[in-house]
Amino acid sequence: MGEIRNAERTRKLILNAAKEEFFEKGYTGARIESIAKRAGINKQLIYHYFQGKEELINKTLEESATSFPSHFVLPANPVDIAEFRFKVNQEYLMDFLKFTAWEAIETQPNHLKGEEQRKKILDSYNKDMQSKQEMGLVPKELDPTLLTLMISSLTIYPLLYKDVTQMITGYNPDEQEFKEKWAQFLRLVSKRIFKEIENK
Repeated sequence: MGEIRNAERTRKLILNAAKEEFFEKGYTGARIESIAKRAGINKQLIYHYFQGKEELINKTLEESATSFPSHFVLPANPVDIAEFRFKVNQEYLMDFLKFTAWEAIETQPNHLKGEEQRKKILDSYNKDMQSKQEMGLVPKELDPTLLTLMISSLTIYPLLYKDVTQMITGYNPDEQEFKEKWAQFLRLVSKRIFKEIENK
């Protein structure tokens, strides 16, 4: 029993180190040696548990995708969605979002396992927007999928491209002042696009 627990602990240690390495350096820049060093173990021990870098990235993404804050339900009011997603991204998804930036510019292994779960989450955003459109809260002439893409861009870009954000706005996006201003801006823009649910 103790051996099983130790194996599970070692495996988890390796996956945590792999997550740090991949999310910081991307798939191409990540090194098995660096993962071993982060985990404080011998490099050969990694190959005892995983076949190599491709299996490690798949397991890392699989774990990350299943640990997405899926218990967070999108707000009923479409006016609240962009601000809500911006806060969730800041508080829970920053490391993963950094990896997606690497993913955009690198060649990745085919069939990454986390992709299916991520697509499921994004599809749920599309369906939510479509249902709000059917309720008359979203203008009929606006494509729900393009609205989802727009909100994704507005709630991710300033957090990932900090230098550009600072050059354009003069604000450091890590500072609370910027976060509050941007959240307020997202709400104002959303009010121009969507109808709010009236409180009864």
